[in-house]
Amino acid sequence: MLQNSNRNLMGDSLSSLTVKELKQLENRLERGITRIRSKKEIELENENVCLRTKITEIERLQQTNMVSGQELNAIHALASRNFFNPNLIEGSTAFSQPDKKILHLG
Repeated sequence: MLQNSNRNLMGDSLSSLTVKELKQLENRLERGITRIRSKKEIELENENVCLRTKITEIERLQQTNMVSGQELNAIHALASRNFFNPNLIEGSTAFSQPDKKILHLG
């Protein structure tokens, strides 16, 4: 039973499912995707806060001449590479598989 459920979640062995079961599976997958996106957004926001805090601290140190301008520029460049806009998460198709068919019921 659990193996069949896992196969269904992976998109396998769907031919034996009824329309009602397919709809339930679709709803379950959509809820899972929503939770994943929410968790990802929170993690990215936390990372951004951490990076911004580091930048603020480095700028403060630079003002006291503890970090050179060249070092600060290098740190800014590295920090900017780790920035992800959470708004890009919604509707992102970067990981979509265009050759896969999407089943929408109801």
